[in-house]
Amino acid sequence: METTKILIGYSIYLPIALFLTYYVSKTLFKNGKIFMLDIFKGREDIAQATNKLFETGFYLLNIGFALMILELQLNNDSYQELIERLSYKIGGFAIYLGIMLFFNLYFFFRGKRKAKESRIVEERLVFKA
Repeated sequence: METTKILIGYSIYLPIALFLTYYVSKTLFKNGKIFMLDIFKGREDIAQATNKLFETGFYLLNIGFALMILELQLNNDSYQELIERLSYKIGGFAIYLGIMLFFNLYFFFRGKRKAKESRIVEERLVFKA
């Protein structure tokens, strides 16, 4: 009976983890395209390619982590324990995704700041010439 509950747990955890990863990724990289266009001075081809590479890396890291923490052990044979373990595991993964989201936003803002600094330097050089 415990094996059945573990399989039920896996069948609940995996779709939720994959959906959360998909949702966060789509939201982040749909809106991240604006940052990339600014960073790459409107060069849409490079901005799009870089954004797609970041998105692929995001999927690999997060799906890999979700699978790595998949293990689910039940000490007693109760649905209460299954639900509690699942909530802990899914909640922990959601926190991890939130940290990854803010980590990516940090890089977007950092890239935007560096691009702005680069433009200021270029404008000063043009103004002096």
